[in-house]
Amino acid sequence: MPYEPQPGYIGLTQIRGGVGKAIRFGQLLNGGSFSDYEHAFVYTGSGLIVEAEPGGAREVPIWYDLERILWLRCPEQYQAGVVTAARTLVGTPYSFLDYGAIAAHRLHIPAPHLEAFIRESEHLICSQLCDRAAMLGGWHLFDDNRWEGYVTPDDLRELADKQAV
Repeated sequence: MPYEPQPGYIGLTQIRGGVGKAIRFGQLLNGGSFSDYEHAFVYTGSGLIVEAEPGGAREVPIWYDLERILWLRCPEQYQAGVVTAARTLVGTPYSFLDYGAIAAHRLHIPAPHLEAFIRESEHLICSQLCDRAAMLGGWHLFDDNRWEGYVTPDDLRELADKQAV
């Protein structure tokens, strides 16, 4: 029987094909590992997830292999808030440019307004959506003084790995 996540949990999964390879490459540029977790989403309960997709964030039935998902467990006191926040992000456009902006910050490439672009919530990649939903729900994932929005699926994978210890 597959693991039953709780609402507010963040799921991490593999994306196959060219898109997955491109995301892995982007994560490597950002100092991440060559892990098999290129996509993140928020589990909202009753078999539904909120995920950022190229057509915009959406709430859909979970369609990933449950046995291949790595879960970042949301503390119980934040679960309802994270779910509510994730649902408010449905419809937010996706931006592949965020990967480049995140890489530019990692590589210390000077660019005007880079922090504001990464922080901007008008466009979110999957990991930014999860981090934003967690933050709006009161669950602060990172305490390393990173820029808001400076998060990749691999950063979330590192947090999930720490929970497993």
